[in-house]
Amino acid sequence: MSFTPETPLPPKAERKALRPIPLLIFSSRWLQLPLYIGLIVAQGVYVVLFLKELWHLFAHAFDFSEQQIMLAVLGLIDVVMISNLLVMVIVGGYETFVSRLNLEGHPDQPEWLSHVNASVLKIKLAMAIIGISSIHLLRTFIEAGALASGKSSYTETGVMWQTIIHTVFILSAIGIAYVDKLSNDSAEHAKGGVAH
Repeated sequence: MSFTPETPLPPKAERKALRPIPLLIFSSRWLQLPLYIGLIVAQGVYVVLFLKELWHLFAHAFDFSEQQIMLAVLGLIDVVMISNLLVMVIVGGYETFVSRLNLEGHPDQPEWLSHVNASVLKIKLAMAIIGISSIHLLRTFIEAGALASGKSSYTETGVMWQTIIHTVFILSAIGIAYVDKLSNDSAEHAKGGVAH
């Protein structure tokens, strides 16, 4: 069960104490906390990688060709998109599966957090993965121009498989969104049937 930030908590006097086994099961959600802390550390590593790549681009700004600069910039965009994915997983996952963040009214609250649940999080993650895959595929296509000369680090088979995998990501996201729409439609239909 997922609460939205607008869902009020019942007063402490009305809350029932859980029996030991349900309390243990419910409290086990806190075992995910070290996982989210680990992802925060990984985000810090990505910040270091971004700064390293940015310095590399800056240091070689006059030496690089336009294609090399484009590939370096795509690398920076890739790092940013992966970092955005980490933020979505950390904040959305913690809010959905561990505990509320209580950010209501905070000026920096992400707009998507007000309506996050497991279903919305899955779709957002799928879209982020497609975006990251698109950046990788674009980098591959840019470098694939050198396939004929033998100077490319990619093979025709590698390019084909990257394209197939990207297409599978897109089809998976469409499938997830379609199943989500079906479940939302059936939930609304059930509410409509109860109301009549």
